[in-house]
Amino acid sequence: MTPTTAPSTGSWLDELPLQLAALDAQHLLRTRRAVAPLQGAHIRVDGQPLLQFCSNDYLGLAGHPALAEAACTGAWDFGVGSGGSPMVNGHSTANAALEADLAQFVQLPRALYFYAGFATNASVIPALVGAGDAIFSDALNHASLIDGCRLSRASIHRYPHGDLAALDALLAGSTSRRKLVVSDAVFSMDGNVADIPGLLALCERYDALLMLDDAHGLGVLGPQGRGSLAAAGLTGAAASPRVLYMATLSKAAGVSGAFVAGSEVLVEWLLQKTRSYTFATAAPALLARALQASLRLMEHETRLRTQLQARIAQLRQGLQPLLAHTGWRLLPSDTAIQALVVGSNTAALALMDGLRQRGLWVPAIRPPTVPAGTARLRIALSAAHTEADVQLLLTALTALAPTAEPALA
Repeated sequence: MTPTTAPSTGSWLDELPLQLAALDAQHLLRTRRAVAPLQGAHIRVDGQPLLQFCSNDYLGLAGHPALAEAACTGAWDFGVGSGGSPMVNGHSTANAALEADLAQFVQLPRALYFYAGFATNASVIPALVGAGDAIFSDALNHASLIDGCRLSRASIHRYPHGDLAALDALLAGSTSRRKLVVSDAVFSMDGNVADIPGLLALCERYDALLMLDDAHGLGVLGPQGRGSLAAAGLTGAAASPRVLYMATLSKAAGVSGAFVAGSEVLVEWLLQKTRSYTFATAAPALLARALQASLRLMEHETRLRTQLQARIAQLRQGLQPLLAHTGWRLLPSDTAIQALVVGSNTAALALMDGLRQRGLWVPAIRPPTVPAGTARLRIALSAAHTEADVQLLLTALTALAPTAEPALA
């Protein structure tokens, strides 16, 4: 028989330009921009000064003088590189002190400090479960958790976002001896908080371990900003050995890196078995020093969280009149992440461009980061924003609203 299509004789690499063009046609081509900080929540983007609503620096600590001074002192004391993995010579006295401070801050027995958040999730999960085991993952979990699940080679069961009844049924039907439930604590694209007590109750019932990624909750939620687990009352004397708590240090903490915290035995196991910890160069001590300063500020500067909550309330109240006649949807969230769903990729990009022309930088988030038809503005608020800053955003959105496409149902 004669084939209907002739086989390609070129290299598969020759297909990449066509695939990039296809992404561009779907408005899915992403572009990096060169940025530099200015005063407060202002930033210079490709040479243009803008008021930003895209930073995860929720408490405005990234440029705080106390962190800069601590980092400089750390550089003079330790140099600018760690020189090796934590298992060789990279675990400095500063890193050791930071781990003790992190455990104390989140009120859990022990902490382990990693150089990056994505690498933490991608490597910790395979250290906990493997082939023959079962993972139960929220449908809206972060990409780093998804990749960690895939790398583990365990069977993966995705449950609908926040649906504890569906999770209950999946756990009940599992025959795997080792079960791991994985969930964001604060979901990065929606801004809502997981039902942590409900998740833990199911883990208790079905002999499962619960891993929480609190990247967007640490420093913002809970007493003294101790995170989502503390907000749920599940730290200190109420801490469960079934919980592995993970958080990044590049968001509210204002620096970089990540950590996991939990029981002594669980953290010791991860110290022994997590490949991104064993085989990667340790984070420089200067960052540990900066993070120690950040923890002190998060614990004692309560005004920062008060300012952030005021800006969240101002934005949500100010958007209400727009929601009625535009078809836009503001997703439920009491956190710094406020998702304004506008519908199509074209509408989201047009709105982002219109805001940028008015001196505001608010990112448009499109599939595959979010489900098809739910392209949105991800408005990230910070203690660095003033009341006038948020009013500028509201005024600009009001001006742009009549030409925006309504959100899809």
